[in-house]
Amino acid sequence: MAETSLQISYSLATIENEMHHFWQYVHQCRVLAFSGAMAAGKTTFIHRLCQYLGVQDAVSSPTFALINEYHFQDKGADRKIYHMDWYRLRDAEEAVQAGMEDALHDRDAYCFVEWPEKAEQLLPFPHMWIHIEATGAHERTMTLILKG
Repeated sequence: MAETSLQISYSLATIENEMHHFWQYVHQCRVLAFSGAMAAGKTTFIHRLCQYLGVQDAVSSPTFALINEYHFQDKGADRKIYHMDWYRLRDAEEAVQAGMEDALHDRDAYCFVEWPEKAEQLLPFPHMWIHIEATGAHERTMTLILKG
């Protein structure tokens, strides 16, 4: 089952204003799948979300590494974020070979997945599908869909 849960419009200048609202809505979902065209702002949004969460690690696009691991403090406990970029994957088997399936099933971690269309069948249920669309030079609309 999938339904549109929330739609958020923001600009690059106001992105931080939406973080609290966004995180309060999605934080119970461990897997966040970010889709959208090239340069829609997926990596930018994830970078800003990691800043909001207090990640001290250098947050960068995992395009070539395929997966980056970050840490943040959540109520005194160390929490992990796996930031994955599936753009370069050929298929789901390549994602499994790269260890992404293990990360997706780590119950103590959040997974932020860019280009989830490449191996959508690996995403566990429930997960939040987040489509980002550029609606102007600096404006974006984000549609959140809870799947599962």
